[in-house]
Amino acid sequence: MITSDKTARQIFEEVMANPQRTPFGFGKKAVLVNVDPQKAYTRTDLFKTAYETDPKQFDYVNQLSRAVRALGWPVVWTHVAFLDSAEDAGVWGTRTDTPDSLQNIKYGSERAAFDERVEIDPADVVYTKRMPSAFFETPLQSLLVWHQVDTVIVTGGSTSGCIRATAVESLSRGYRTIVPMECVADKHESYHFANLTDLHLKYADVMPVAEVLAWLENQAGAADAG
Repeated sequence: MITSDKTARQIFEEVMANPQRTPFGFGKKAVLVNVDPQKAYTRTDLFKTAYETDPKQFDYVNQLSRAVRALGWPVVWTHVAFLDSAEDAGVWGTRTDTPDSLQNIKYGSERAAFDERVEIDPADVVYTKRMPSAFFETPLQSLLVWHQVDTVIVTGGSTSGCIRATAVESLSRGYRTIVPMECVADKHESYHFANLTDLHLKYADVMPVAEVLAWLENQAGAADAG
């Protein structure tokens, strides 16, 4: 094992400055999967479980959403919520039982509600999930097959939890996976940057959101020209 005194942020910045892997790249058609932009994880003024990395995260997420919708491609939003009994949280809900515990994000609660800053269109797809990956026991895979997408763009949180799980499962299902770095967040910068590094080296293309928006704009231009 290589040891280092560098911070996770420093290692991430070095990896991004010196590419060591051939990018998976974009395909022909994408879905945008916005993972859990709900108050339990976004409203730092209300809940201690919330976090913020880039203060403009939701501005960027909304820009991506508008660009994907304009192409007629699917935009998906997920959030976590559990039954009053919490039995659908399974073993994941057994470690703690406090008002802030995961399994106590109940259906219809403020913690389960989407952040007011995100722009959800009536035509968007909304799924409730109960485990880290947006694919696990949701209809997401069927939706992607129907739309014949080959690229999954993932935003939301947390980088070390649900983003990582979704990205790994996306790659495992054969999708090119893109993580716009300004559009994901975590509780601590160490977890955040360590997982961005790992995702970029193994499972996804981590890149500036400007590059993702530029690709979407090029797709729109090509569609207009056609």
